[in-house]
Amino acid sequence: MKTTYIGGQIVNPTLDYIIFSKGNQILDTVKLDGNNFFHYRTEKIKAGLYFLKHGESQVFFIEPGDSLLIHINTIDFDESLAYSGRGGAKNNLLIDLYLQNETENKNLPKWYALSSTEFDHKIDSLKKIKINKYEEYLDKNNEVAEGFKNVVLANINYDYYSKKEMYGAANRSNPEKFDKHFFDYRKKIDFDQNELKYYYPYYRFMNRYFENMVCSKYANKTPINRNSFEYNYRKIELIDSIVTSDSLKNSLLRYNAMWYLLNAKNAEEETKFFEAYSRMNTDKKNLEEVRKVFDASVKLTAGNPVPNVALVSTDNVVKDLQSIIKAPTVVYFWTSQSTSLYKNIHNRAAELKSKYPEYDFIAINTDTHFKKWRETVKKAKYNPETEFQLENLADAEKKLVLNAMNKVIIVDENGIILEGKTNMFHTNFEELLLGYLNK
Repeated sequence: MKTTYIGGQIVNPTLDYIIFSKGNQILDTVKLDGNNFFHYRTEKIKAGLYFLKHGESQVFFIEPGDSLLIHINTIDFDESLAYSGRGGAKNNLLIDLYLQNETENKNLPKWYALSSTEFDHKIDSLKKIKINKYEEYLDKNNEVAEGFKNVVLANINYDYYSKKEMYGAANRSNPEKFDKHFFDYRKKIDFDQNELKYYYPYYRFMNRYFENMVCSKYANKTPINRNSFEYNYRKIELIDSIVTSDSLKNSLLRYNAMWYLLNAKNAEEETKFFEAYSRMNTDKKNLEEVRKVFDASVKLTAGNPVPNVALVSTDNVVKDLQSIIKAPTVVYFWTSQSTSLYKNIHNRAAELKSKYPEYDFIAINTDTHFKKWRETVKKAKYNPETEFQLENLADAEKKLVLNAMNKVIIVDENGIILEGKTNMFHTNFEELLLGYLNK
């Protein structure tokens, strides 16, 4: 049995550990030493794709007997990622392809106005560059594993297919632009790639493909609400009817169920959606995970009391959320891990408070270090009377469904939810505040 070694260094670490996982299954948590190095040795690893997570995450390919060294600077996570040692070359190829894909996809909208034939010429040339890199790698390396070849070709092909799906979505209202063979690549889609079910080019393509297939059921000029029950219900029905791999199907169903539940606002529709998801899904672990989000999400719909989570004041006094609500209130969340975000959200809250003095604005910090949080509040000169920290983060995350830092809950003076899932930066947010005042 071969020993596999994974080691390296995290520059500017944000945590004192890293997590290795296979898909959504955690294999091990590895502590950083005093110099921010990590060392991991195992004899149980099988050839394939794995994830390294330290705040952000990235995928890598490893085989038994590899001795992989990884170097990351968290300030520029993906761009700084470099591999060396046995197994390093193949992973440098993967990260190179990843970065190239991300750069291309940022620039892609500039080409959406082209005809489909012109667009094809553009992305064909990009694909050719990647194929050349892959062939150069094969020339320089002997005995390349078939599993790795499959991963690289999936990276290249499914990112190429994704670009076509993105063009298709951008031109949904202009069907005359499409060459009759433009979507022929869809005949080559493999819906049974278990090994790739968590691999971003493949998984991202699958979601874009199913989005476009659902959108094609609507009239071309019809505005589509991607948070709606109808749209998301159609999407999971389509996934269930087309994907042949149970494992991939369960993964796609889970992702889309989570997305819908985290944005839905109608308890009756959420219940109907969850019941449908439960019939389609065959993974017990996924079902329990989605069930917990469903249970919490339904409780955050309008008309329910806001979950009474425990908070800590800047004076280190524990209070419950409902006890500090004395007027119509906007509850928002922040973390010191993102300076620009917490400054923006506090500035937005101050601006709204000046416009709508009838509302209180309560800021809840989601970090776990009390002294650092209090110091940040003091330095920023935020009002300590309206600043709180969660006393039990794990409990509050579940009850309040804290899926995004921009999440906002609006309650009335009795702590009854008016809006359980909104955002202060949404264009209609001020309309919501005015609407509730005028009721």
